[in-house]
Amino acid sequence: MTNFGGRTILVTGASGGIGGATVRKLVARGADVIAAGRDITKLNELKKSGVRALAFDLTSEESVAGALDGLDLWGVVNCGGYGGEIATPQETDIAVFDRVIAVNARGALLVTKYAARSMIRLGRGGAIVNVSSQASLVALTGHISYGSSKAALDNITRVSALELGAHGIRVNSVNPTVVMTPMSAWYWGRPDIEGPFLDQMPLHRWATEDDIAGPIAFLLSDEAAMITGVSLPIDGGYTAR
Repeated sequence: MTNFGGRTILVTGASGGIGGATVRKLVARGADVIAAGRDITKLNELKKSGVRALAFDLTSEESVAGALDGLDLWGVVNCGGYGGEIATPQETDIAVFDRVIAVNARGALLVTKYAARSMIRLGRGGAIVNVSSQASLVALTGHISYGSSKAALDNITRVSALELGAHGIRVNSVNPTVVMTPMSAWYWGRPDIEGPFLDQMPLHRWATEDDIAGPIAFLLSDEAAMITGVSLPIDGGYTAR
């Protein structure tokens, strides 16, 4: 198990469930973590464990560039995200679609753009992990905006892996199934949705936050030194069907 030995890793979306679990796991393995997110209260709680907090707007290039300027980064976890709406292509609100793309795809690209400059400048290689979704790998009812944004993120992952490999920087995605939280329960917890969905999943359960944080830490680690450009499903086998 890799000890990150003080390597500086930026985690966006750190005030969320997966982001927070990832921060805690990386801190436990010796990383110097910079936690970015929207919920200041949760970020302050994370600061108690020794992380640094950083606030910026994922949808603003000026904000991202200013926040990352001068940071000496070894790694990044792009976990910041926005769920948007449940809607068909005919019914989707294009303003919501634009917002989902702006946060989930464009925001991750902005962080990668400016973080990579730091990583290249330092010349020590590094790793980036993008938190994508099973919704990029298969069609899910009502997920036109979210699925499209995550499919774009997966391609950002592959192209970034191609472009940054010469600098020793690896770029991968994890593609989780649903983590059952109060925020997701309004839809995925409905009996008419939950039952049929879990019936199609070989492991027949929702993921936990730690189920996702573990593979993120692995892909950042030296154990994954030959893995780049991969989109790793963490979905209980759902997309294998």
